[in-house]
Amino acid sequence: MPKLLLLFALLLCHPLAWADSANNPQVLIQTSEGDITLQLFADKAPLTVENFLAYVDSGHYAGTIFHRVIPNFMIQGGGLLPDLSEKPTNPPVANESKNRLHNTRGTIAMARTADQDSATSQFFINVVD
Repeated sequence: MPKLLLLFALLLCHPLAWADSANNPQVLIQTSEGDITLQLFADKAPLTVENFLAYVDSGHYAGTIFHRVIPNFMIQGGGLLPDLSEKPTNPPVANESKNRLHNTRGTIAMARTADQDSATSQFFINVVD
């Protein structure tokens, strides 16, 4: 199990200089399995994007892992180190799910508890529609 977790380690996460739009920045996640480029929709989820970029800019994601990988569903990361210890987080951000964005293949969303306004640093990438 630890080998699998390390396999998906997030090595670096940083904003890209060549964003499509200043309002919708892109972020590059570099992993041991290849790069993932994310486009963030600040025009539809401004609080969520501001929250995510604050973690990116602070270096929070460096060294974290994708700790939850469910085939044909999603991959989740952003809060745990390889030893499964949790990184400290900022206060949670309000849920912006009424923005008409959907959890379709290739999209990113913030992980939450049962409390809809509980998103902090953890996120997931949908791998199916």
